[in-house]
Amino acid sequence: MSTKQSTIDYLLGQINTAGEVSARKMFGEYGVYCDGRVIALVCDDQLFLKPTQAGKEYLGDVEVAPPYPGGKDWFLIPEDQWEDAAWLTELIRIMTPEIPLPAKKKGKK
Repeated sequence: MSTKQSTIDYLLGQINTAGEVSARKMFGEYGVYCDGRVIALVCDDQLFLKPTQAGKEYLGDVEVAPPYPGGKDWFLIPEDQWEDAAWLTELIRIMTPEIPLPAKKKGKK
């Protein structure tokens, strides 16, 4: 089962004030970006946030799970918490600075 476009649209609407947010389709699922950084994966209509120390402190006791088979554990945010846009936006806002920007790809010689 892959993620519905309506799920991505809803999540982007909820966090649109956290920074410059966007989503990119990846292997039938989605990567969510904030200020050029991959902050989340949405797989099978579930929201997985990249683990950071600031996120752990904000969330406290948080469920972790791999977003795809064989993947590392990410923070799994339950769907009922998506409704609180202010809470979700603040979480994204405090996590984003800890996530490095992607490495620039080297051009062909």
